[in-house]
Amino acid sequence: MSFWNMFDWGRLGGWVLRAAAVLICIIIHEISHGVAALCLGDPTAKQRHRLSLNPLRHLDPVGLLMMLFVGFGWAKPVPVDTRYFKHPKSGMALTALAGPLSNFLLAFLLLLGARFLLGLEMTNTLIQVIRFLLQTAMLSTGLCVFNLIPFPPLDGFKILSAFLPDRIYYRVMQYERYGMLVLIAVFWIGGGSQFLSVAMQEVLRLLCALSGFPYSVFV
Repeated sequence: MSFWNMFDWGRLGGWVLRAAAVLICIIIHEISHGVAALCLGDPTAKQRHRLSLNPLRHLDPVGLLMMLFVGFGWAKPVPVDTRYFKHPKSGMALTALAGPLSNFLLAFLLLLGARFLLGLEMTNTLIQVIRFLLQTAMLSTGLCVFNLIPFPPLDGFKILSAFLPDRIYYRVMQYERYGMLVLIAVFWIGGGSQFLSVAMQEVLRLLCALSGFPYSVFV
């Protein structure tokens, strides 16, 4: 038997589709940050070509691996200059919110599409398309939930910062560079994975209720 006959092409195809799903979720997340900032008066992301559909402009290697193997992760932060905002803290909060919100809306649209396809006559190709839609919806939900954690440098903290006194905000931001290392350590030892998994399932349950897609498929 030749090497090519022994190779598990089905498994490879699954990973390719998963990688494609991850890229879709990340690109939409990051472009949404940049578009929100631009609408609020900050052209920095546009000037640095972060409104591009090129995934290489958005990928963070560790965050990509987390998305592939764990189901939630992060991308390279979009550059934002709050000096362009009329109200810097609220402008930053709205810019941060745009990323998770875009992933929530993406997951909703994907589930809506999957629900429509369920009503058609099933073929092998159609089943694979539905599986891809559901996988992408789950990854998008995971990206949404993870980034809403109110811990720097994630979007959740930037949203929360709009309500924090400047004194506390700037003190926390002094340690922002270490935040992701702390999060990785917490998830590595298993301290946050279970909580995040439960939160993700609850958001997925809500999305299914809104889209009409049967949540039982995910159970």
